[in-house]
Amino acid sequence: MNGFASSVLSCQERERLEEELFEERMRGRNLSRLRPLAQWERKALEEREQAAQRRLRNHEVEHGCETVVLIAAVPVGIRDEETRDSSLRSE
Repeated sequence: MNGFASSVLSCQERERLEEELFEERMRGRNLSRLRPLAQWERKALEEREQAAQRRLRNHEVEHGCETVVLIAAVPVGIRDEETRDSSLRSE
C-alpha cells in the first residue's frame, strides 16, 4: 500500500499562533547568534516566548483544536485505466 501523510491545522487561528511562537523562538536564536545578550534582554525574549506558548495553549483549551495528521492510502496495482476498463466490460 502506498500512502502519504500531511499535517493539517484544524483552524487558522491556531496556525497564526504557532507561527507567532516560531517567530519568537527564531528572534531569540538570531539575536543570540549576533552578539552576547544582556540578562534583561534574555529575560524579555524568554517572557515573549512564554507568552506566545500560553496564547497557543489557551487557544487549544478554549477551541479544542489540535494538529491532526491525515494518512491517505492507495492500493498498489490499481490504476485509473484498469478500473475504467473493468467497469466498461461489466456494462
